[in-house]
Amino acid sequence: MGEPPGEPPQQAPDPVAEAFRRLPRAGFLPSDQRASAAVDAALPIAAGQSNSQPRTVAAMLRLLAPVPGDRVLDVGSGSGWTTALLAVLVGPAGSVLGVERHPELVAFGRANLASARLPWARIEPATPGVLGDPSGAPYRRILVSASARRLPAALVAQLDDGGVLICPVGSTMTRVRRDGDRVRVSEHGEYRFVPLVED
Repeated sequence: MGEPPGEPPQQAPDPVAEAFRRLPRAGFLPSDQRASAAVDAALPIAAGQSNSQPRTVAAMLRLLAPVPGDRVLDVGSGSGWTTALLAVLVGPAGSVLGVERHPELVAFGRANLASARLPWARIEPATPGVLGDPSGAPYRRILVSASARRLPAALVAQLDDGGVLICPVGSTMTRVRRDGDRVRVSEHGEYRFVPLVED
């Protein structure tokens, strides 16, 4: 016998899509790029860096799978868009630290983040010669928006037990999960990113 007719099954909400709706990309782009905000392509911001393709950002966030209350490190925060999206995903019970090497992007990202009114997220200048934020570790989630030459052991070491790192290695999107002393690595497609400054 079939099920009686009724309401169609409800689809689970997509937190990443909700975060995108809440924080349109245009608000995190230079004024001369805002007309192109809906284009699914990387767009230049400053210092030779780019605001990543929205489809790529969404894929990375879904692989990272942050949840409310997580502590997150955003390596290469750029325009501040990923930092802000992460802040929406972890909510006020969580926290997000974006680190950025280029001073003009630190200022730009901070201004954009202030407009988004997400006080549990902040952007700080990266410490020269230091990758990530070892003094603030461990982090439950780490997102890297630049391509590393090899899997950065320094960032894996900053993961909490059960934590997840998403980082492009070469052109391959790489997901790392740390369970105690065990590190599990999986690959998730080919992408193009600016190079990660690792030293």
